[in-house]
Amino acid sequence: MKDNQLFSRYEFKYLIKNKYANIIFNDALNFMDHDKFVNKDNGYFVRSLYFDNSDFDNFFEKVDGIKLRKKFRIRTYDDIQKIDSPVYLESKGRVEDRVFKKRFKIDSSDLDCFYYNKDINYLLQKYKNNSLIEEFIFDVFRKNIKPRVLIDYKRKPLINKHGLYFRLTFDNDLRTSKTNLLFHDNEFFLSKKCKPGYTILEVKFERSIPAWFHRTIQAYDLKRQSISKFVYGVCNLKIKQETSE
Repeated sequence: MKDNQLFSRYEFKYLIKNKYANIIFNDALNFMDHDKFVNKDNGYFVRSLYFDNSDFDNFFEKVDGIKLRKKFRIRTYDDIQKIDSPVYLESKGRVEDRVFKKRFKIDSSDLDCFYYNKDINYLLQKYKNNSLIEEFIFDVFRKNIKPRVLIDYKRKPLINKHGLYFRLTFDNDLRTSKTNLLFHDNEFFLSKKCKPGYTILEVKFERSIPAWFHRTIQAYDLKRQSISKFVYGVCNLKIKQETSE
């Protein structure tokens, strides 16, 4: 069985109008390349199903700015389930300003076990000695986490041509859904637009931001913000208010 993929980096986020995002994207192409996974539109689709408990502890930890936190999600890059649809269990945590991400590819046939917290022994046996699976199951019992909100968006990623790791992602057409499923038989299931007209720019790096992008930040007066698509989704759908009434 393959090991977990591990990522450790800094992430700065900015909310900018689409018209400026397009200009910044085109300017960045002077220094960066398209990600190898992009389609003919220079991007790809991303879908994430986020977990939390009934008290929305993960939501409030983010809103309250807790420096040591972690959440789980299941991610795919297809909007309709296919036989070969890639599906990943991911954890994403933060210690101070540094982000730690762990991911592992799971079989889509096992999704029901993750949705409904059933057949736990089967998961432990199938994904034996996998630390991410064990951490997820621990939170299932410790915090009673369940799927809460689905987030869809279109992503246009760029990667550094030379030197240290540096990555830009431009995420827009953000949509949120109140569901506990990653895929739906009905392609017209209810989803709600979120932050229309805006793009979430994520700046990801291991050590430092290149000088040319510092000039971009200054030229467009970009203001770093505390942004979470999960938080956007919960607020957009008013899920938290429903559970507290």
